[in-house]
Amino acid sequence: MKLYAISDLHLGYDANRAALESLRPHPHDWLILAGDTGETAHQLEYALSIVTRRFAQVLWVPGNHDLWTLPYDDDPSRGEARYHRLLSICRNYGVLTPEDPYVRWPGEGPAYLLAPLFTLYDYSFRPDAVPEAQAIAWAEETGVVCADEYLLHPDPYPSRSAWCAARCHVTERRLQEVLTTERLILINHFPLRHDLVCLPRIPRFSIWCGTRRTHNWHIRFPVAVVVFGHLHMRATEYRDGVRFEEVSLGYPRHWRQERGLAPYLREILPGPEHMV
Repeated sequence: MKLYAISDLHLGYDANRAALESLRPHPHDWLILAGDTGETAHQLEYALSIVTRRFAQVLWVPGNHDLWTLPYDDDPSRGEARYHRLLSICRNYGVLTPEDPYVRWPGEGPAYLLAPLFTLYDYSFRPDAVPEAQAIAWAEETGVVCADEYLLHPDPYPSRSAWCAARCHVTERRLQEVLTTERLILINHFPLRHDLVCLPRIPRFSIWCGTRRTHNWHIRFPVAVVVFGHLHMRATEYRDGVRFEEVSLGYPRHWRQERGLAPYLREILPGPEHMV
C-alpha cells in the first residue's frame, strides 16, 4: 500500500486529460491531488470521477487555478463560496479535504496523520525592502502579473491577504491540537517556505507563491513530510530534517507526454528508508 501525490494536473489541456484517462488502477493505494486540478468545477468533477475509481482513497487541496472565476464559466461563484462549491463536489466522491478531520495513514510502518491544508498567499515572499503595497508593482517591473489578480476573488474577505491570514489562523489552531507524538504529512498547494521557491525565469512571481506565516510550521509541529505543488518544478528537498516534495505535473511543456502520467506520481509513503 502506497501514498502517491501529484499536483497541477491542469485538465484544461487535452494532453493532460488524456494522460489522466490512461492512468492504470491502483486499487490498494491512496492519492493526493495537491491543487490546480483544473480551472472549473466541471474539471474537478471529471478528475474525481476517474481517480476515485482507480485509488482506494483520494485527498484534495485547492490551488489558485481551482479557485478562479472565469468569465465563460457557467458557475459564477467567487472566493469562499467557490471553495465551498468545490468542497461539495469532493464530498460527493468521498474525497478528503482541508475541512475534514486529519486521517491516520492505514499503511504499514510508523503512524502518520495526513493533514490537507489551504493557506493561500499574502505577497510576503518578497524582499524585506519592498513594502507589501508595492509588491505587485515590483513584480510588474519584470513583466510578471499573476492571473489571480483578475480571476481569484477573495469574497467575502477584503483581500487575498486577509483570506490567507484567516486560513492560516484556523489551520494553526488545528495543528496545535495534534499530539507531539504524532507525525504529520502536511499537504498544501502553496510552498510553506520562501526558500523553496526557485523560479529562475520569473523570480518575482514568488509573491503569489505563499506566506511567511507558514515558514516554521515544519518545526513548530511534528512534521515528517510536506507535500506541495504550484511551482511546476518537481523536486525533493530537506529543511531541518523534514522532507519537502514538490509534486507538480504542470502544463504540457513541463512534462514528457510520451511517458504518460505514472512516472510523475510521487511516492510519499512508505517513501525513503531513512524516514522510518
